[in-house]
Amino acid sequence: MLDLLQDLWAFMGERKKFWLLPIIIVLVLLGSLLMFAQGSAVAPFIYTLF
Repeated sequence: MLDLLQDLWAFMGERKKFWLLPIIIVLVLLGSLLMFAQGSAVAPFIYTLF
């Protein structure tokens, strides 16, 4: 996982694609929210957003 992050950071630095960083952060946050919500009581409320 660390290698993936290092490669991604190197790609963004070399190609000047720093605009990808907010997109990646939002995707990771949404994915972690969905994983967290699967086993909790707030799942029905979160799934109505999507």
